[in-house]
Amino acid sequence: MKIEKQMEEFLDACGKVLSSSDLESIKKVLIYAQEKYDGVKRLNGSPYFEHAIDVARILLDFGADVVTLTVAILHGVINNSEVSKEELEENFGSEVADLVDVVSKLNRLELQDDSEHSALSLRKVLVGMSEDVRVLFLKLADRLQNLRTAQEISEEERKKMVQDTMSVLIPIGHRLGVSRITSEMEDLCLRYSKPDVYQDILERLNVSKEELKDSLSEMEQDLSEMLMEQSIPFRIKSRVKSVYSIYNKLSNGKKWENIYDILALRIIVETIPQCYLTIGLIHAKYRPIPGRFKDYIAIPKANMYQSLHTGVFGSDGHRYEIQVRTEEMDEFAEKGFAAHFAYKEKHNNNVKSVMEQKLESFRNLIESTDTLSDIEFEGTIQNDLLNESIYVFTPKGDVLELPKGSTPLDFAYRIHSAVGDSTVQALVNDVSVPLDYELHNNDIVKIRTNPSATPSKEWLNYCKTSHAKNKIKAYFSKQEKDIYTEKGKVILQNELRKRKLSFDTVFAPDNLKKILSDLKLEDLEDLYFSIGSLRYTASYIISLASEDKSEVVDLYMERLLASKPQNQKKNTTSDVLVGGEDHILVSLAKCCHPILGDEIKGYVTKGDGVSVHRSNCKNLLSSEARFIDVEWRPMSYTYLAKVKVTCESGKNYLMDLVGKATSKNVTIDSVKTKSDDSKTVYELMVKVASKDELDRFMDSLLQFQFVESVERI
Repeated sequence: MKIEKQMEEFLDACGKVLSSSDLESIKKVLIYAQEKYDGVKRLNGSPYFEHAIDVARILLDFGADVVTLTVAILHGVINNSEVSKEELEENFGSEVADLVDVVSKLNRLELQDDSEHSALSLRKVLVGMSEDVRVLFLKLADRLQNLRTAQEISEEERKKMVQDTMSVLIPIGHRLGVSRITSEMEDLCLRYSKPDVYQDILERLNVSKEELKDSLSEMEQDLSEMLMEQSIPFRIKSRVKSVYSIYNKLSNGKKWENIYDILALRIIVETIPQCYLTIGLIHAKYRPIPGRFKDYIAIPKANMYQSLHTGVFGSDGHRYEIQVRTEEMDEFAEKGFAAHFAYKEKHNNNVKSVMEQKLESFRNLIESTDTLSDIEFEGTIQNDLLNESIYVFTPKGDVLELPKGSTPLDFAYRIHSAVGDSTVQALVNDVSVPLDYELHNNDIVKIRTNPSATPSKEWLNYCKTSHAKNKIKAYFSKQEKDIYTEKGKVILQNELRKRKLSFDTVFAPDNLKKILSDLKLEDLEDLYFSIGSLRYTASYIISLASEDKSEVVDLYMERLLASKPQNQKKNTTSDVLVGGEDHILVSLAKCCHPILGDEIKGYVTKGDGVSVHRSNCKNLLSSEARFIDVEWRPMSYTYLAKVKVTCESGKNYLMDLVGKATSKNVTIDSVKTKSDDSKTVYELMVKVASKDELDRFMDSLLQFQFVESVERI
């Protein structure tokens, strides 16, 4: 009976904002979902279908479209029933199916321990998967509904949910400006994590609750009469400050009597001039509190929030915070970038522009940090993503979001890499500034370029964002490749001339194709680069084109085993000695991943120098003629090794393994997971400095009770 009433109320609410065709679509979705969720219960024992409708209702209040509402209702069907992505696509289309699939994956992720690395890892995955902003809002709405009913689940599960919310979802919610959701989340998390503190603040508010309500009501009446006298269209909201907000101020050293905005009123008018007129009228009637007036309309906050704030003493002696804004400003203040739902068909392009930039910066940051260790990633995230942001403008008025501390070069590379590479001068607010000048909120930035200009390596010290630094590094990598490519081309041409050979004959299409295939090169440019960078000699490349392949192998064997000329400078970069020499091209075999400390054996290949294997590698061929003595020379390298960890089934232990690796200074490069009813197996590709370090890491994993075995593969 409760579900029928809940569905009826939800459809009534939908009918007020959706078209008749969209409303019919929602009805069909509800019928489908009710069937698929039949018998599915949540942790607190309530029907999952109730939860799905509640999540959709939260998003409906944000003006969500019919697709988002459909996904909200269906967000749990993949994880909680036998529904497949293909079935959803068949019934509701690919857009709905794709979104439900992503939300399903996000809901399978959870923090496994209290370490910040775990939180960062989850945040990295969450943001990286959320290429559609609706996925993030769906996740936030889902968590808010779960928190509302968290008192009915176990203390352990509730603690995990609160930790997850505080360390991952609330920071993202703040970045998106969804104050209506994040404020309630913060209150609920404080209520569950620090019930005594929460209750104390609540009781202090409740002591004077009736008095506060009366004061707010009287102040609201006075302000209404004042505005009506001036014929200003308006509406007023009033509130008592949230418990978490008060707790935050008390935690930062403020005394209860110095918290000025416990009583707050919000006046919503139609136009910006009416905002300023209203503030003037308020200051004329009530004594302002010094230093409390803030103009966030002329100078918006970092997340594009706009409003006028003031603090005044009321006629009853209470202090009030008063905010004045337009309807559109209020919508954005409540919903943040979710206001895009409501305004996507209107003129508010700034909301859409900044939101899309924000998501793009999320994705760019994740992509640029894929190869970093947890600690390096944490530093980059704190710098680029979680720190305070500024909003600056192009001369045309377009808005760009950058981390606080960014410079004109960060701005230039955010516009386009070509603009960054050719930058010669920066103007901020029409004044020329150095390229390492720190930008501030609302600066107007103009970049002057010159097509013949090029970046300087010194610029790496001027940039704040990893995006700009990566673009500069990419430029110099390409420059170096071009230099080596041209050098290789000249070397090859000289060798052909010395041998009196024709390029067209030696590198006929079939020969060139064979050479590129044998050496695993992409094209002729790549071949030139391999010669210029001294990976291969021109003589060896030409020999590969010979018809007598056995002669090529013999030649290469001879080159490898030949003594190095006495006047050749010793190369000290190799960590493996071949026949006592270190000038030979070597590669560590990917089949067995030898590391410092392993017994190793060398195998002379046809095109990749000496391949170094562990002595017991099953892939070593039996031809003794191609074996060669190799030995380690300890250096500051890291090596890849593959470890198989078999665990008991029933839980995802990946975060535990990651935490242990971090504590042992071992980097996990990649993970493959296989599981069934009896066990879960993780294949970890790790980076270690030596066999001893690997052995210590493997021994530490055996200390976990859930780990059944650990072996190197």
